[in-house]
Amino acid sequence: MLALAQVNFGANSASILGLIYLLLGVFYLIFMVFWLVKYGARLTSWALALYIIQAIFTPIIMFLCGFILTFQGWRLDPILQFGQLLLSLLIIYLLIKDIVINAIYRNR
Repeated sequence: MLALAQVNFGANSASILGLIYLLLGVFYLIFMVFWLVKYGARLTSWALALYIIQAIFTPIIMFLCGFILTFQGWRLDPILQFGQLLLSLLIIYLLIKDIVINAIYRNR
């Protein structure tokens, strides 16, 4: 017997945060690939390895969290949604910091 899964999508704050995670994950992946292709030869082997690990795992984690929040965010109570908002603000800050530092590094 084939059982169909019900997908619930609501326009609450957690689902919107999940969509933001998905968009930021795509943007970050594209940015890191272009940056590593252009400036990867200037880095030491350890720094290059860490940036490659960061370029692989950060978008994967953001995609997974984005999908979970988009389709299951309606189940979260308000305090958990606030916790997710705080975590997303931290991630957005770190992403912007990484982009700004790379832009300054590029101009040297």
